[in-house]
Amino acid sequence: MNLRSVDLNLLVVFDALLGELHVTRAANKVGLSQPAMSNALGRLRHIFNDELLVRTAAGMQATPRAVELANPVRQVLRQIEHVFESAPAFDPTTSTRHFNIRMSDVLAMLLLPKFLINLEKRAPAISVDISHTAPGETVEALERDELDLAVSMGLVHSTSVRSEFLMPDRMVCVMRKDHPLSKVKLTLTRFLAARHLRVAMSPTDLRFVDNILADEGHKRDVAMNIPHWLNIPMAVSHSDLISVMPERLALALDTNRMAVCDLPFTSAPFEWALYWHRRHDSNPAIIWLRELLKSACA
Repeated sequence: MNLRSVDLNLLVVFDALLGELHVTRAANKVGLSQPAMSNALGRLRHIFNDELLVRTAAGMQATPRAVELANPVRQVLRQIEHVFESAPAFDPTTSTRHFNIRMSDVLAMLLLPKFLINLEKRAPAISVDISHTAPGETVEALERDELDLAVSMGLVHSTSVRSEFLMPDRMVCVMRKDHPLSKVKLTLTRFLAARHLRVAMSPTDLRFVDNILADEGHKRDVAMNIPHWLNIPMAVSHSDLISVMPERLALALDTNRMAVCDLPFTSAPFEWALYWHRRHDSNPAIIWLRELLKSACA
């Protein structure tokens, strides 16, 4: 294909269409009229020899070919953005840059309040997408330049990904304020005799609790698995279940209803960290963003 014959603005149109799955909403997103967007969709269908979007009873849906193209097109757009952002100067007070950051619900709870205050004061026109991806997917997204920064812990990555200490943390046990175990020393025997609420598939929970217990020949009596850390306070405050969670989050939540105590076994502390690709080592916008996130931990 001769690239000179292709309007690269069509990639912007494609990305909007795949994001919205609606011609009119996609047109509004990129500043086109509805007829112009329909025309652009027709041109895209011709270029890729595929319908890309098809109408169903549930609305417009992407074809398998469109889904296959989504990430490569988004990566190309990101690279083009970087070409035009190559100037060394970065002024957050006037920048309209869009950032993509990975963080979990735990970290969003801890960091976003102060981060948003600072963002509004220092960079009123900047926008941010927060996503929560699995550890392996996070590293891949950094490699593909789909993420500007990730906030996580213990990511296994190549030398192309950098990391920087953000803040220390440790796992603690939580239960309702008037739970019988809140009035006595929490021994390992009492801990194992209680029924537990566990965050399902959490690498933090597994690494710092379940794996340690398994090494000692023990196993928690898990009454319920839940998907998110922020579900814990409401669940334990209305039951006899106990749970384990990062101390920083436990103290940031409703401690009027939750008792917080040390684990009855040795569990090493861990560190939350910032991760980015080395291609951004000298990028003033990413450096500024890292400092903004670090200031949210102060």
